[in-house]
Amino acid sequence: MTDVNGIGLEHLAIRQLSHKSDMTTSQSVQDVRDVAPPVPSVKIGSATNLLSGAGTTTAVQEHENETAEIVIVCEPQGTSLMMGGLHPRASLYERPVNLDAAKSAHAEFRQVMRDAGVKVLTVREILSYRVVNHMGARVELEEMAMTALTYSMDEGVEITELREEDRPYLSDDYKREVLQHMSIMQLIDTIMINPTVHISPSYRDTGLSASYTFQPLSNLVYTRDQQITTCKGIVMGKLRSSQRQLEVEVMKFCFRKLGLPVVGEIEEPGFLEGGDYFAAGEDLALVGVGLRSNQEACDQLMQRNWLGTDRLAVVRDDFEQHQDRMHLDCVFSILGDKCCIMLEEMLGAESKTRRLVDEYSRHPLTGKYELTREKVEFSQYMREEGYHIIPIKPEHQLLYGCNVLNLGNSRIISVNADTGRQIVQDPHFHGDVQVIDYSPITSMYGAVHCSSQVVRRLPSSLKDKMVQDALRKSRQPE
Repeated sequence: MTDVNGIGLEHLAIRQLSHKSDMTTSQSVQDVRDVAPPVPSVKIGSATNLLSGAGTTTAVQEHENETAEIVIVCEPQGTSLMMGGLHPRASLYERPVNLDAAKSAHAEFRQVMRDAGVKVLTVREILSYRVVNHMGARVELEEMAMTALTYSMDEGVEITELREEDRPYLSDDYKREVLQHMSIMQLIDTIMINPTVHISPSYRDTGLSASYTFQPLSNLVYTRDQQITTCKGIVMGKLRSSQRQLEVEVMKFCFRKLGLPVVGEIEEPGFLEGGDYFAAGEDLALVGVGLRSNQEACDQLMQRNWLGTDRLAVVRDDFEQHQDRMHLDCVFSILGDKCCIMLEEMLGAESKTRRLVDEYSRHPLTGKYELTREKVEFSQYMREEGYHIIPIKPEHQLLYGCNVLNLGNSRIISVNADTGRQIVQDPHFHGDVQVIDYSPITSMYGAVHCSSQVVRRLPSSLKDKMVQDALRKSRQPE
């Protein structure tokens, strides 16, 4: 794969200032599990070269307005997206999908980020990296495909109905042989569609016949949701929709291959989706709870010290919980150090769809989070934090006006021109907005914030130190 690019010169200048475990087999007739198999072992950092020029391999995000350095995306291609498009509603899509148009729109999105100096990596690129020439990487990918591919007897058919000589063709040994002969793209497509081959006796020809069912990862294009990136690093989420849970395993495999450590993983009864998380500085993080994420996940983030902030604002959606506003990033986003956008109709204590904030603060002695404020109306809370709020009209919110991506220093990518104009005309906004046509992707129920995972932003404190060190060095006589 060649879908990778270098970083911008200005960011490069700043940075210049600055035995695999036992392999897991997949389900088969002779090896059946009731739960999704764990992510297979992968050599840590076998794809770190993909991050060359992007600083260290640390994952960190302290504030949405800090410079984005590394972004992970998943381009909308392959059989899994085609399958999702066969029945959009059941695939959690908003509208029917034109796959070719979606590919073009996503390619433009990636190019816009790269033109801004961001290192953009795709899931397929990470999965395929080094596989051609390095047997270790090839075996790791095959083992990941082993967890995705299932051989099963057809319903109502017992394995004893097969001839003795045909029974080995349902074993993991045969499955592994099949995968060893696949091309890289075949292996990746297998991972993306999670096929089950249902076997029955044919009593002729090869002795076997097959039918197929699939669990395609049709929503992996939205790489925001499977995890969050905090001041401490990457925390894997727990998705509400069972058909999306396998996405978490694929992303975890990618992070391990990149050498980006995962600091924790949300467990049930907790549910956490990345569209509900915002980094607002070393002092504050925000998590929306309601339709997708819940309080139990917030409790785990605090109890296990995965946030790295002194405070957590839990933004409660108690009164609406509508699919069109499923995540916090559907109604809110941070545009600058003290500037944000918010859905107009939910502003104020009298709004029928208002959000309420419970604030938890870390005790200076025990280090444990304690509830210090509760049921504060969201817009009031943000204003008390010093934020200017740009209100977004409901009709623009439905066109994903709030779902913008901040590349740092108030460099905003938006998918709605009316929202873009409103932002740049506000005297409190000091940045720039680039609007792209992303409608082929928004048809799948998300926009640019949803379809990007920023795993590294340059912390302001580190950037300031690097600049000071550079200035000091420049003044020294040669």
